[in-house]
Amino acid sequence: MILVLLDGILRLALLLATLWGALALGHRLALPRLGRWLVVGLWLLAGGVWLWLAWQGARLGPLAAMAVQMMALLAWWRRLTPAKHRDWAEDVAYLATGDVEGDRLTLHHVRHFDWQSPDKARGGWERRVYDLHRLKAVDLFVSSWGRPGIAHVLVSFSFSGETPADDDFVAFSVEVRRERHERFSEIAGFFKQYELAIIAADERDAVRLRSNVRGERVTLYHVTLSYEARQELLLALVTAANDLAREPRFYHTITANCTTLIFVMMRRIIGGLPLDHRLLLSALLPGYIHDHGGLVPGHSLHELRRRGDVTERARQAGDAPDFSRRIRRGVPGWESLDRQP
Repeated sequence: MILVLLDGILRLALLLATLWGALALGHRLALPRLGRWLVVGLWLLAGGVWLWLAWQGARLGPLAAMAVQMMALLAWWRRLTPAKHRDWAEDVAYLATGDVEGDRLTLHHVRHFDWQSPDKARGGWERRVYDLHRLKAVDLFVSSWGRPGIAHVLVSFSFSGETPADDDFVAFSVEVRRERHERFSEIAGFFKQYELAIIAADERDAVRLRSNVRGERVTLYHVTLSYEARQELLLALVTAANDLAREPRFYHTITANCTTLIFVMMRRIIGGLPLDHRLLLSALLPGYIHDHGGLVPGHSLHELRRRGDVTERARQAGDAPDFSRRIRRGVPGWESLDRQP
């Protein structure tokens, strides 16, 4: 019985190593298409031979052969390094960076695009200055496009102006840094295909791109953090963005994405936050935050989701100067939000 179990584990390990290696080579081997697929074919052939031998009752031989094969593959894999300079897509051409002097935060390269289509926009990047004393609120945007459990998460910070019309909003987005004309694939995101990006953008850019241009459903949740925690989260994002600009990292579909990076920062601020499967399924993140007291109290998650659905309001607001105020009408936590941070 034990030998049967061990044989099953060996065959499964050989199968997984064969499939993982083929995907890694197929996505990252720097050869012309024909040469790359030839190498992938040879890898699959070798893995198939070791599996066949294992099914015939051999154990040590197939295990040793695959171990040598994997050691060579992993030696190459470890040498792959993320790039800082490539022909990046326009929307991720610049990473967010920031400087803090006293209570003055300066963000460099804040994106303010006016999107005409999912791939075409007018506008550019600019330097913006924020008064940390006026940091009023932090909100979570969750943008979904119909895939169960999958969504994109943005964290937005609002700063009080002299009047409500003067309030300022900046959204941070952890994204894939694609090359120009490169398309995103969740599978490729497991295999060092893309670099990681932290983007700072005007809300009219970041939200309208998803609600008005891509046709996604966008939901806004007001997060109930103290002023100190809000400031600490903002500065943690700026520090992470500065670090990323200095030393690039690979994006990973599970371990380095829009949800997991924010969770790591929040865990430093609020101790004791447990790991949860909802941290891997980004569309479920609001439920995790709700269960740990981070959303507006006195409302069910269903009600917060229903009243926080800003999709239609964003489409109606269009490019209005008070876009961010309009989409927040009726969102729990914003009806009577105190103007002082």
